[in-house]
Amino acid sequence: QVQLVESGGGLVQTGGSLRLSCAASGRTFSSYVMGWFRQAPGKEREFVASISVNGVSTWYGDSVKGRFTISRDNAKNTVILEMNSLKPEDTAVYYCARSRRSYSSISDRQSEYSDWGQGTQVTVSS
Repeated sequence: QVQLVESGGGLVQTGGSLRLSCAASGRTFSSYVMGWFRQAPGKEREFVASISVNGVSTWYGDSVKGRFTISRDNAKNTVILEMNSLKPEDTAVYYCARSRRSYSSISDRQSEYSDWGQGTQVTVSS
């Protein structure tokens, strides 16, 4: 069972930036697609970004495309979400997730992910 621990959340003003990190336990990190999702109060959890096992392929949700960047460091078992030009509507709990199967394709479907972190709160003030 992998453990995923997010960090880097906080309070930021509109237009600001934050850098979220997700540290994964275990030796097989580099074999799994990683993703970021978020859930705002009263809303369903939504897809933010996904990255392939080798970091070459990425996929973003429409609402964050051009503002957020996902990356990974397989040597450090870490996946990063760089968030720029933040808006109040980006306020949410952000979750890191690991794909259900090794060497799968990147995906925006929550059902394709089986392991989830506890989340980190991001609040963007207007």
